[in-house]
Amino acid sequence: MFKNLFVFALFFSALVVAGCGGGDQAEAPAPAQEEAAAETASDTIVIEANNQLQFSVKEFTVAAGEEVTITLHNVGTLPKDTFGHNFVILTAGTDLEAFATEAMGNSANEYMPTDLSNVLAHTVLLGPDEKDTISFTAPTQPGQYEFLCTFPGHYGTMRGVMIVK
Repeated sequence: MFKNLFVFALFFSALVVAGCGGGDQAEAPAPAQEEAAAETASDTIVIEANNQLQFSVKEFTVAAGEEVTITLHNVGTLPKDTFGHNFVILTAGTDLEAFATEAMGNSANEYMPTDLSNVLAHTVLLGPDEKDTISFTAPTQPGQYEFLCTFPGHYGTMRGVMIVK
């Protein structure tokens, strides 16, 4: 756990330093190391979504029954109506592809299905440089809970796992 915490702290420090640079540089793909996992000391997990259809975090671990706070930040520059991002955590056993397919057809509900019974928590659909913070209680049942972006076509690469221990 301390190794993961150290890696996350190092990654966060690098992001802060990189974010302080100026200029109109193109957004570079995230290094593989920063996508691997995240555990935080502040109890808030910060996840970035970008123009390369990637979440900055692919996996994170929480304790069963604990309060979880996640902030999604869309660091992309493309318009919300053509390239928005959200963050949706599904209940255990939910068919991710079927869920994503249903969501893609519901633009009137910001690409979320009308039946949210398979959703543990979700953000709103975000445009460039927008953020949304969600808080929820982690399931009491240990296991893996998939998360994804439901904007059409994004779930293929914008997905990951919340591990409950």
